[in-house]
Amino acid sequence: YTPSIANMKKLIDIFAYDRKLVTDALAEQRYTSSIRPGMQKAFSSMFPVPRQRGVDALAAYEERLNEVHASTLLFHGREDRVIPLAASLKLLNTLENVQLHIFGHCGHWTQTEYATQFNRLVRDFLTDVS
Repeated sequence: YTPSIANMKKLIDIFAYDRKLVTDALAEQRYTSSIRPGMQKAFSSMFPVPRQRGVDALAAYEERLNEVHASTLLFHGREDRVIPLAASLKLLNTLENVQLHIFGHCGHWTQTEYATQFNRLVRDFLTDVS
């Protein structure tokens, strides 16, 4: 991501299934947040150059999944263009105590596109495991 309103709008377009979310106002708001002092450095530190190697390393977790015994809550948008649904299905089939909620007509932003359901499910999950 190279900071610009146009580039932010392209990212939003990838994240959102609901085209009504892809607005100039949201792109400007998120762009403004992305250029706050320290934000680019913080983002870059999560994905050091070469960026793809960092992304691949984050996904290299399979051999440690059997160490996860905690209750796990997963959300996935069926139309997510960032992370394939197969990634969450793999977790569903691997973790021992897992809930997966898949939202149709939803992209990468389950917490935005299905905010009411997302918040209710998180609240209920946290209440049950407390």
